[in-house]
Formats: sequence, structure tokens, C-alpha cells
Amino acid sequence: MVRIADVARMANVSTATVSRVISNAGTVKKETAEKVLEAIKKLNYQPNMLARQLRRSETKTILVVVPDITNTFFSAVLRGIESVAIENGYQVLLGDTQNIVRK
Repeated sequence: MVRIADVARMANVSTATVSRVISNAGTVKKETAEKVLEAIKKLNYQPNMLARQLRRSETKTILVVVPDITNTFFSAVLRGIESVAIENGYQVLLGDTQNIVRK
């Protein structure tokens, strides 16, 4: 897994500079941005979306807990939830209680 620090090291810049280039925030000289983008491409860097979301305190994740995932009713409902979630930039995590009720 390639980290932002690896990109920074290859481009000979700080991790903050890499972050600014990735998020297109702040001012970065054109030649510096080009070095960063070249390093990103060479290393095939992919931002860790979960880490990014947690840092922003916004996971864009919906947890759906159902009693039995094998029940076709819940499968259909989950399919609808996931479809709408994806359209709106959310991901869905699924929990299956296996019909166990805890009090």
C-alpha cells in the first residue's frame, strides 16, 4: 500500500504539499504540482477514502442491521438502500443479527 509519505518522498516535497495537490486546496507552484502528480502516477497512489472520511469526521457510511440476510424481503430492501446510497456518494455496511434478540 502506497502512503502519502511515499509520494512526498518521491516528489521531494512535504506530505502537506501532496495533500494540497490531491485536494486542489491552497497554492502550490505548477512545477511542484506536476512533480507530485508524476509521483502519484508512478506509484499508482490511491487515496485511502476511509482514512480521509474519518479525518473529516464524515464517513458517508450507512449501517443497516437486519435480522436475517437470507430473507428475500430484506435482500430487496437492502438492494434499494444501497442503490440510493451509491447515487448519493454513500457506502453501506451490513449487519446480520441472525435472528438473535439481545435484551
